[in-house]
This record gives sequence, C-alpha cells and structure tokens, in this order.
Amino acid sequence: MLTLIAANTKSSSGGSAFFLIIVLALGLMWLIVIRPQRRKQKLQQSMQTDLAVGDEVLTAGGVYGKVTRIDDDEVRVEIAPKVEVRLARRAIAAQLTEHAPVAAAATAEPAEPEAPSGERWQSAFDAESDKENPG
Repeated sequence: MLTLIAANTKSSSGGSAFFLIIVLALGLMWLIVIRPQRRKQKLQQSMQTDLAVGDEVLTAGGVYGKVTRIDDDEVRVEIAPKVEVRLARRAIAAQLTEHAPVAAAATAEPAEPEAPSGERWQSAFDAESDKENPG
C-alpha cells in the first residue's frame, strides 16, 4: 500500500509540472503575440478616429492621397487633381500628416507662415504625362 501512495505522488507531481509548463507557454505567447497586436490595433483605431480634413494618408491598397471630407464610416480622399475616391474609414492604413500634441502646440512659439508655393504633389503618372506633353 505504501508503494501505491508513492507511485501516486510521483505521477501527480509530473502532471502538475506539465500543467505549469502549459500555463507558462500560454503566458509567454500572450506577452509575445497577443499584447503587441492589441496595442497595434488601438493605435490604428485612434489614428482613424483622429483623421482630419487635409491630412495626407496612405490607403490599405497603397494609394496616397489627401482627405477632403469625413463622414461617419466614410472618408473622401483626393488621389490626383480633381479625382476623389470614397473609402471606408477602415481602409486608411497610415496617416502621413504629423499632428502636434495639444499641450505642446499651446506652449510652442508660433512659426512664421510659409509663403504659398503653388506646388502640389504629383504622382509618377502625372510626371510622365508632363514629359510627353509639355505645356
């Protein structure tokens, strides 16, 4: 009977060690995979809610443009002069315009206004068509 109790004690300690390894593996997976992904989702969601008219953006399809209008779940983006597309807000992958924090903007000295250059960004397609058809 004593050997039966000793055998039972050894098997339960092996089971608890296995359980401990599984718990540690799940905890490590949460730290390495799930937690950074949640942080990235929160940053993406806050970027999409902080969009403003005039912001330069990159869409999930790789198209660069400027926000011209924002509705609830829809954004209008100008991708070329007089070419505007309607996108879901979730389709905005990155905001290229940097916004200064509110506290820093209030304490910073006002910058001198830049003279309007009249230049607009051009796509590679526009640059090629300008070379072919000057003037």
